[in-house]
Amino acid sequence: MLTALYSAISGLNANGVSLSVIGDNVANMNTIGFKTSRISFGDVLSQTITGIAGNSQVGRGVLVTGVSPLFTQGSFETTASALDMAIDGEGFFIVSDGSGRLYTRAGQFALDKNGRVVNPDGYVLQGYQADAAGNITGTIADITITTQQAPANRTSTVSLTLNLDASDSVPGAAFTLDGNGDGTSDDPANYNFSTQITVYDSQGDAHEITAYFVKTAANTWTVHYVYPNPSSPTTLLDAGTQTLTFGTNGELVDDNSSTAIDFNFGSSVVNPQSIYFNYGTGTGETPAGTGLDGTTQYASEYAVLNLTQDGYPAGSLRNLNIEQDGTITGIFTNGQTRVIGRIALAKFAAPQGLTKMGKNLFAESYSSGQPIVGPASSGGLGRVLSNTLELSNVDLAEEFIKMISAQRGFQANSRIITTTDDLLQELVNLKR
Repeated sequence: MLTALYSAISGLNANGVSLSVIGDNVANMNTIGFKTSRISFGDVLSQTITGIAGNSQVGRGVLVTGVSPLFTQGSFETTASALDMAIDGEGFFIVSDGSGRLYTRAGQFALDKNGRVVNPDGYVLQGYQADAAGNITGTIADITITTQQAPANRTSTVSLTLNLDASDSVPGAAFTLDGNGDGTSDDPANYNFSTQITVYDSQGDAHEITAYFVKTAANTWTVHYVYPNPSSPTTLLDAGTQTLTFGTNGELVDDNSSTAIDFNFGSSVVNPQSIYFNYGTGTGETPAGTGLDGTTQYASEYAVLNLTQDGYPAGSLRNLNIEQDGTITGIFTNGQTRVIGRIALAKFAAPQGLTKMGKNLFAESYSSGQPIVGPASSGGLGRVLSNTLELSNVDLAEEFIKMISAQRGFQANSRIITTTDDLLQELVNLKR
């Protein structure tokens, strides 16, 4: 009968541990990325009963054989932060404290004072780095965001699409910058049409160029490119001219766009700055075009239909966009976008063997195997969902059922102890 006491005690211990596991699961039901744990029991080696023929054995109780996490997918919650991320798949985020790597399913990230993407405990998210041109490299390191800038790009090409009114007449005098005759080049005159173009120098400063279109003969136009004199802003400079020729059907024959116009925007920037002005693909160019894909000359009102240029000022980071493949794209104040990095994920052959480190973190162990690291949406690692958090996978109803079962198991084992005690008391009472 004494063995019944020890069997019951093992049952009390085992069910007590089970209640501890259930309590931990319930306590973490609102923990982001938490994975519920499951307890496993095993019977203690049985004892063969002597004096009885055959294979008769009596068990000696129960023990806890293991507590393992269940890495099933949790539900998703939508949030307002782009740095809130969830993994739809088997992967783990890789984070670092500077001395080693840890792994987590909790995707609550934010920026620290150094512009690094960190979790609430300051561990830095790891990912593939991007070079200055936005190309992803093979180097995995801390993902840094706010120190990123979009450098300025000076204008090298301007593309214009417009219609020059064929019915307009040739001006009676030559184009001049001194229309009022006061000896100062600040009053252009003797032209047909004009349009203003904003371009950027090598430091990202904006400059206004005015293109003056002068009809010089039937189907022939000359464009004058005028801009303020950097040493005397109240006066104007004519940077050069470009000749446009058209066919009898209004199509562009040649815009002479292979010759650049040189501008002097000051001594502190690249000087001279050569800019090519493209008006379309003419029928007389090589290779030849239709002459109708850009500027035309029809007997209708002058109109600027499209005007683009490839320059822009420097810009600072304004917003982020994270794709499902983990690519982080920065959106800058100058309208440019550039890839900043790509999130790296890891998976394990036996994730249930990972060592729990607390704070939603796991560490590699001998039982888990080495991590398989790669970019998101590759190799079965799973995709990254921005503006989303993965909730815990705790099933509260299931945990309550297990709680009731563990409670009844604990009560039943305590009854074994009290019953055995009563029987032993009766045995003691045989001698009075």
